[in-house]
Amino acid sequence: MADSDARPGSGPPVDLDVLKLSDLLESGWKIFEEVDRTNEPVASTSVQESVRSGIRMLEDASRMVAQLALFSRNEDLEEVATADLKYLLLPALLGALHMKRTSREKRLEAVQAARVYYMDFLQRCRDYNVSQFEMPHKSSSSPEEVSAPGSSNATPVPAGPSDLVSMAARRQSKIERYRQRKELEAKLSEVRRVVDSGQADDEVSRDFYLLNIRRWVTLCLEEMESMDQELEILRNTDLLKQSPPSQPSRRPMKPFILTKDSVQAQVFGAGYPSLPTMTVNDWYEQHAKHGVLPDMGLPRRAAAKDSPDAEERDKEEEEKKSENDDEESLLKARNWDDWKDSHRRGYGNRQNMG
Repeated sequence: MADSDARPGSGPPVDLDVLKLSDLLESGWKIFEEVDRTNEPVASTSVQESVRSGIRMLEDASRMVAQLALFSRNEDLEEVATADLKYLLLPALLGALHMKRTSREKRLEAVQAARVYYMDFLQRCRDYNVSQFEMPHKSSSSPEEVSAPGSSNATPVPAGPSDLVSMAARRQSKIERYRQRKELEAKLSEVRRVVDSGQADDEVSRDFYLLNIRRWVTLCLEEMESMDQELEILRNTDLLKQSPPSQPSRRPMKPFILTKDSVQAQVFGAGYPSLPTMTVNDWYEQHAKHGVLPDMGLPRRAAAKDSPDAEERDKEEEEKKSENDDEESLLKARNWDDWKDSHRRGYGNRQNMG
């Protein structure tokens, strides 16, 4: 998001290492600008290859800056040479390129690395008093954030007066940073025209780099909040992937098909050998064996005739009919008594004769 590919010169290089360092920064910075402005999808192979190439260049430049000891906590901003000011942007550019990495498997690693670079850049700017701002929390999650859903600490707490004041303060801080960034970009646009004309002296060159550094301070502070939210989501996603799946409390029941006959059972069972089948007759036999069928479909009266008490119930019915003066029953009873008087017991049973 830098505003120009042109960089003001700072005189002849002191040695080959410094010349190589300057080339690495210029190339890495240019790659970031091209990736940031491209209309091609960021996840495309060509863009991601450019991102990796830019990261390698800026990492090499950072190692060289550390070896040359260009910056020290014991010096002020005025003591830093104009030619060295641009190297303060190295961590910011590295963090911005890491945020362009789109690999799902390494997204958490990319965002964590970008946050470390942004914090390093902001800390250097604060040490040199480049601009006035409040450092973000070193932890990736701020105390005001609500716990993730599903965690033991996820307890909804209503917003109190102090929370509302804090929210209003953060909103006002965002508005102020946005205003500052617009002012810096307007000034940077004016200085850039002088730099592009090739008439920039040491003072204009120094102003150019300081404006770029201050602009990147506002960009980093704006992006840190969304970065922390993404880190929280990515960490919770990894925890869900690592947690073992819950085991069922009981084994599932095996299904069966209730068929009409054995032929139908063979048809259904032929294609599904692991699925048990049962005919209607088998089902009835199995339930009859356990005594769970009441009458097996037989009439109750027919079953009652075979019981030992059938004769006694018939006698009781005959007596009831006699008591009710049933003429037909009375006549039948009298004829039976007359027949018994004229015929001895066993009459007509010729098979029992000795």
